[in-house]
Amino acid sequence: ETYLHILARHGLSEPTANGERNPEANGASQPPSGSFAAWFAEVRVDANLGLLRIPRILSAVDAGCILNAKLARSQMIGGAVMGVGMTLLEETVFDRETGRIANASFGDYLIPDNADVDEIDLILVGTPDTVRPLGIKGLGEIGVVGASAAIANAVFHATGRRIRSLPITVDQLL
Repeated sequence: ETYLHILARHGLSEPTANGERNPEANGASQPPSGSFAAWFAEVRVDANLGLLRIPRILSAVDAGCILNAKLARSQMIGGAVMGVGMTLLEETVFDRETGRIANASFGDYLIPDNADVDEIDLILVGTPDTVRPLGIKGLGEIGVVGASAAIANAVFHATGRRIRSLPITVDQLL
């Protein structure tokens, strides 16, 4: 039974909620600020072969006060490499006859290595959160999320082709 059927049975056409949010009620504080990042990528596209290389990625990240700069840099660089992987290489391939995954092992599933990205530049902005006592913000998945968009946008500027599905393949570039 769907929610719409349950609502209809009780004479309601759609869910409604009554109330209001008061962040000062019961000692609640203002919500903390979130992290954000700006991503940029430089690409090289071989127009004859459809080969794509990424010589440089730059990310400027505001994750509040950084407690451990080496760890924060490692997290962001690892995220950038992961973003390159999902943008250029990673794909689950199914065998059309059996329906089984054709690249189920690390021997068959492509993941990035050092040759896939020459240079990763990172700027840690460090604007403190005004709500949390240490001024920190989260620094996790933000290392991954902007890489694909930056690479695809750089490909658009290099080729004039707007690519909207991942991974970016040779077929899409030719």
